[in-house]
Amino acid sequence: MNKRWYVVVALIAVVGMMGMVFAGCGSSTADKPKAGGGPTGTVMIYTSIYPDIIEKVKPEMAKAFPNLDIQWFQGGTEKVVTKISGEVEANKVSADLLMVADPSYYLTLKERNLLYKYDAPNRKDVVLPKDEEGYWTPVRVSNMIIAYNTKKISAADAPKSWQDLLDPKWKGRVGMPSPLLSGTAFVTASALSDKFGWDYFTALKNNGLKVEEGNSALQNKLLTGEYDIVIILEENILKMAGKGEPVKVVYPEDGTVIVPSPIAIFNSSKNKEAAQAITNWWLSKEGQQAIVKGWMHSVRADVEPPKGAPALKTFLEKAAPTDWAKMAKQAEQIKETFRVKILDK
Repeated sequence: MNKRWYVVVALIAVVGMMGMVFAGCGSSTADKPKAGGGPTGTVMIYTSIYPDIIEKVKPEMAKAFPNLDIQWFQGGTEKVVTKISGEVEANKVSADLLMVADPSYYLTLKERNLLYKYDAPNRKDVVLPKDEEGYWTPVRVSNMIIAYNTKKISAADAPKSWQDLLDPKWKGRVGMPSPLLSGTAFVTASALSDKFGWDYFTALKNNGLKVEEGNSALQNKLLTGEYDIVIILEENILKMAGKGEPVKVVYPEDGTVIVPSPIAIFNSSKNKEAAQAITNWWLSKEGQQAIVKGWMHSVRADVEPPKGAPALKTFLEKAAPTDWAKMAKQAEQIKETFRVKILDK
């Protein structure tokens, strides 16, 4: 080997060593992906799931997606819908994933071509109706039920049906959330008005029905005794009963209002790989067990119901009818009818 080649080899060695030095200076452990692989980057979830439940789920999701920054915007369904409406108008939707209570809203989003089609592998295990094309899938089951304060009402005397709430002995003692603010209350107003007619709500109003902003306000007033009976989300009552509070769930004989709340990916998502992975995780047995820890029923048959609740199948067949297509097309009309008949009187 002549002198010229010795020089070339030496230069290559020096450059290689300098590259290693600079690479070491320019990176840190924080910059390197964590072990476990999976999707990276940031993903934003808009949801109506209660904040305390989100906090319980965060560690499990961090374990499942160690390289992903999962962010949340939480609010009641109507608050989330209002935020999305503004973002759609501005052509700048920040959410990658949506998890709110009202299934009919997803029909509207699909019709407006705002959702991304994804047939997640775990969709096959979902036992509730889902979008046939894969645009949305039920991810949790929230039930609107009747609840009562056991210190003020005995089990024998407690109402057993929606019709029982019209009994004069409950005059001024019943509360419900506003359909103008709560997605599950909107579904309840639509389902019960379809079942009994709007005269049912007029009769409730005449019997002293009070309307609160949301389910959380109702649960607190049920505990303090301001209301003896409330129309409320099952999960609120199960959670309080689990803490030893004097409250009990009644699954109405004339039909529980079952709300199979979906998950969906926005077409505009900039991290669809992550959004797909998270969707499939929520529909997995592991993800559904996290749902149940949040006092909601699973959409899978192989996951036990929340503590203190019967299996979904025990009251599914008698569920109040829900016309999701009608709710999607007549949402504002339904809310306005409730406002005029109940809130403005």
